[in-house]
Amino acid sequence: MIEQIKLNNFGPLSRVDWSALGKINLVIGDNGSGKTFLLKALYSSVRTLEEYKRGNDQRSASEILAEKLYWTFQVKIGDLVRKGADAPLSSLLTLNGQDFSYGFGKDTSKQISNLDNHVPARASNSVFLPAKEVLSLHQIILKSRGVDKEFGFDDTYFDLAKALLVSPSKGKNYKEFSQSRKQLEGLLGGVVEYDEAAGLWLFVKGRHKFPIGVTAEGIKKIAILDTLLGNRYLNTESVVLIDEPESALHPTAISQLLDIVAMLAERGIQFFMASHSYFVVKKLYLIAQERGWSIPVISATEHDWVCDDLKSGMPNNAIIAESIRLYQQEMELALT
Repeated sequence: MIEQIKLNNFGPLSRVDWSALGKINLVIGDNGSGKTFLLKALYSSVRTLEEYKRGNDQRSASEILAEKLYWTFQVKIGDLVRKGADAPLSSLLTLNGQDFSYGFGKDTSKQISNLDNHVPARASNSVFLPAKEVLSLHQIILKSRGVDKEFGFDDTYFDLAKALLVSPSKGKNYKEFSQSRKQLEGLLGGVVEYDEAAGLWLFVKGRHKFPIGVTAEGIKKIAILDTLLGNRYLNTESVVLIDEPESALHPTAISQLLDIVAMLAERGIQFFMASHSYFVVKKLYLIAQERGWSIPVISATEHDWVCDDLKSGMPNNAIIAESIRLYQQEMELALT
């Protein structure tokens, strides 16, 4: 499990020091605060470790990381160094007590020479679930990024699109994964299937099949997680990063989805989520209280990133403050 993240001068992130991480971890903040940037920085490191020495891949960890940063952030690598910073960019990830760290300056273009890795090669697969849906754009993503090598869809989309094409595996799945799939399919009201001949995703409800493009955005998001559990792309040592889990979901579905996340986390999958939804924060707070779990949360403030734990209570953050203000305003109107 990932235990610690340290970033300095990484794009909009001047300094992030987040330790004592848990099964579920939450990043909250306003739009433009760097939440997604933080998740992508984490994703780039984890995927580098998972691609390193896999199969017949002869690339060094430095080569894999450089390519992953380039295609994930879609800028020259040196441009990731925080503007106006006097020191170079640095990143440290601690996984199961072992460190993966690197750093570089503004003049870096392709090669990352300052890399130190003590983490063994990983057999698991991690995935980034973006806020925008992927299924109806699946073939476009594969062609744009995989064939044409164009900027537009970054590697979080491209890697996810490839993961969805992994054929379903036969045999008994993890008990918790099977239970989670049943609940996910209950949320969907059907199942999602890939038609290989047509190259299209379909939503199947009873005897009826519908093109994925005409189904609700929330259905597509839930279907992606269901598919990755069904085809065994995810296992009990995977890391799942979710950007805005609340996107296109109504509050009841958010609550049900996060209950499923907790079930998967209990089996071993580690989750990192970025959100600006009070419903997400409140539901995770309740999960922390009910299960006695530490759910670390890092909040973007005007000048810094502040660490809290939902096991200890709701964090002091603008999202929470605004929700309380609206509730107080409602009470004042009710009493007048």
